[in-house]
Amino acid sequence: MAKRVDPAKRVLPAAPKAAVLVALGFTALLYLSELLDVVLPVQLDMAGISARELSGLDGVLWAPLLHGGWGHLVANTVPVVLFGFLVMAGGFAQWVAVTATIWLLSGLGVWLVGPSDGVTIGASGLAFGWLAFLLVRGLFSRSAGQLVLAAVLFVVYGGMFWGVLPTVGSTISWQGHLFGALAGVLAAWLTSRADRSIRSGRSAPGNLAA
Repeated sequence: MAKRVDPAKRVLPAAPKAAVLVALGFTALLYLSELLDVVLPVQLDMAGISARELSGLDGVLWAPLLHGGWGHLVANTVPVVLFGFLVMAGGFAQWVAVTATIWLLSGLGVWLVGPSDGVTIGASGLAFGWLAFLLVRGLFSRSAGQLVLAAVLFVVYGGMFWGVLPTVGSTISWQGHLFGALAGVLAAWLTSRADRSIRSGRSAPGNLAA
């Protein structure tokens, strides 16, 4: 009889085909948004985050779906597909909870401390958050497999974290990267607490669902 795998320690999605569809479907939504921005007689990119302006607060909801051109979107595509797929290891409900946490907190961080002379857009904050989640979840879940995957991801993508540092004259939102990464760590901690509560039979109101 096969040994049951603890969902909290799973490295890859239990339903890989479904996980691929979710990752590709989300990425397709990003490409659709960029296509609409190109063909429609409106500037959708202006719906991004305008820091410390009440009228720009709703940009927190739209910014990850918008990109400053095809080059910007293409640069984010592989991380979004790969990390989005791997975060599905905890199941679709956890993917939604983790993604929503990163989405909202990274956006609010940009709104609070981002530059006031422009509009911030792009899914890189989300990608940073997913990567941070994948790097630290093994520490909280005490999963050797997740730690091995984290080591591989760090070797391949660890250089991304230079992007959380302020860069003079850069048009890249280091604030989105920084708050996305911090939100990813928080999401990993919250999901680990929820997983422990589920295993112990106790409810954990307010925690992210596993």
